[in-house]
Amino acid sequence: MKKDLHPSNYRLVVFKDMSNDYSFITKSCIDTRETVQWEDGNEYPLVKLEISHTSHPFYTGKMKLVDTAGRIDKFRSRYNKK
Repeated sequence: MKKDLHPSNYRLVVFKDMSNDYSFITKSCIDTRETVQWEDGNEYPLVKLEISHTSHPFYTGKMKLVDTAGRIDKFRSRYNKK
């Protein structure tokens, strides 16, 4: 294998779906500022997700729009007929 092919900061990271509080741990090299204590008592870097496989309409079979930014409400209030 070639030297220095893989990233040096490859470690366990917790990913948390903010729409339903589902968390899972996997290996990643993503940079994060936040940490969280996992079920095993160790502290791991935390990445917050807006949507994951537990909340995505394709995987759940539910056609529910998750709009965390409120863009639809802002559009409706801006262009609402008076």
